[in-house]
Amino acid sequence: MLQARCCLNQKGTILGLDLQNCSLKDPGPNFPQAQTAVIIDLQANPLKDDLANIFRGFTQLQTLILPQDVSCPGGINAWNTVTFYMNNQTCQGQRNLCNSTGDQEMCPENGSCVPDGPGLLQCVCADGFHGYKCMRQGSFSLLMFFGILGSTTLSVSILLWGTQRRKAKAS
Repeated sequence: MLQARCCLNQKGTILGLDLQNCSLKDPGPNFPQAQTAVIIDLQANPLKDDLANIFRGFTQLQTLILPQDVSCPGGINAWNTVTFYMNNQTCQGQRNLCNSTGDQEMCPENGSCVPDGPGLLQCVCADGFHGYKCMRQGSFSLLMFFGILGSTTLSVSILLWGTQRRKAKAS
């Protein structure tokens, strides 16, 4: 289903995005809404060259058409095929870097690697683990955290109120 410059499925999810010749220097703050896109055309735009973090979360992206002077996000190794044409280049077949790095120690012992867009990956803690390097077992205790935060805030507030009240009575 076509709607303006978007190709949508029956649920309204973006599958394709045609942004060619839109005079874009960068895709803009609302671009992450298109994370479900499979194909994006950005050719004939004066884009800046560093697009790596702009495509964070675009794990479904399989074809990206860019101006010739802009490199594929994640570099050539993040794509199965990079084809250069006269006015543009096409990056096709996003690679899963979790499978292709060969480094088993990339993520901590209680974590696993998941793709996070072209040339990007992230380590996700296994169920029951959290924190730095997934070293803490169990769940994060929200009750204890907010209990300590709330009681500290209340204590400091009472202390400050009492000191300011004394000054007000003295004046």
